[in-house]
Amino acid sequence: MAVIANILVAVVALLHAWFLVLEMFLWTKPLGLRTFRQSPEKAAQSAVLAANQGLYNGFLAAGLLWGLAYPDPLAALHIKTFFLACVVVAGAYGAWSVSRRILTIQALPAAVALIVLWLA
Repeated sequence: MAVIANILVAVVALLHAWFLVLEMFLWTKPLGLRTFRQSPEKAAQSAVLAANQGLYNGFLAAGLLWGLAYPDPLAALHIKTFFLACVVVAGAYGAWSVSRRILTIQALPAAVALIVLWLA
């Protein structure tokens, strides 16, 4: 069960690394425009904000990877719990303030990982 939990944590970390790429580097490109359902004009106007948001997603990914790599199992559990909880809260806020899709794409995987982590 611990291996499954760590795989799920790694998946959430990879998702957030991908969000970083999408928001920092692909925001105004065709893939970013399709992903976020934006016009080129709107994307250009919000590119700096999106890059900032992407950077925060990168910090979440880094924290989860830190938790996976940390040698002390109890401390690693606390690190992973903290960063997964941050992802769940950010996803819930994003779903409330931006798009309900964020609940499924961001918060749900983190919530599942958090539950499995604590059951392990």
